[in-house]
Amino acid sequence: MLKKADGFNSEKIIVLPHYQLNEIVDHPIISQLYITDIGYYPRATNHFRERPDGCDSYIFIYCASGQGWIEIDKQERFSVMEQSFAFIPADTPHAYGADENNPWSIYWFHLKGSQVAELMESYGPYDGPLQLALSDAEKILELFHQCYDLLSSKAYSAAHQIHISHTMRYMLSFIGLIPRRKQEEKTLAYIEQAILYMQERLEMNLTLESLVAYTNISKQHLNHLFKQATGSAPIDYYLRLKMQRACQLLDLTDKSIKEISLSVGLSDPYYFSRLFKKIIGASPSEYRSKLKG
Repeated sequence: MLKKADGFNSEKIIVLPHYQLNEIVDHPIISQLYITDIGYYPRATNHFRERPDGCDSYIFIYCASGQGWIEIDKQERFSVMEQSFAFIPADTPHAYGADENNPWSIYWFHLKGSQVAELMESYGPYDGPLQLALSDAEKILELFHQCYDLLSSKAYSAAHQIHISHTMRYMLSFIGLIPRRKQEEKTLAYIEQAILYMQERLEMNLTLESLVAYTNISKQHLNHLFKQATGSAPIDYYLRLKMQRACQLLDLTDKSIKEISLSVGLSDPYYFSRLFKKIIGASPSEYRSKLKG
């Protein structure tokens, strides 16, 4: 196929001149992280780049639509899909290009600076392009346009270059947290699934083994997730839910202590009363006697 590096309809591109880069390198704040090149290639048919010796800057690519690919050091080849973000480390041989049938539209920028490598390494090993949610993609484009617009009109201003540097730092830190947030959402899903299972069975006596079987994760992992999210072990949390239900029954019904005890799966009302006082801080009768609301 025909291969070209640039020259696309409606493209945008800014490359900082050498005299500005020389000034930036001497600046104590901006030199930590700064843009050297930035641009947008819409529907970049036949787009192709190959750098056998790598590039002296980090390259970041956000694929807004279409598809493309990135090859790192002739060993790893990644597909870059719509709404995904990828980067290429500095000084690493690489090639990348648009898909022949569905060429990508990409927002891209190059970063240099004394802290770029350290910042990127802090997010852990790179496993390939990161698929973004729509809200995350919109945030990244908002930050991109802020930087592009400032470089278009105020690249000469050190104050604005500092702002651009911090905006890019924020963008990278925002992107770096996305995988962690996804893991947290997955963890939260396990917890919510288990808690719903508990709430629907408060009249029973669930065991840790039954929760493990339901959530399909190991006992150790379930314990870890629960303590991390709620501060309690799973069964301790289950007992707290039982006492919460008992409080509702004490407030809203005329049931006896024994009847409420049975309603939450505890056949021994004395054990129920001791457990209730331990968790709630008052006996069932003391709790019922207090005015509410």
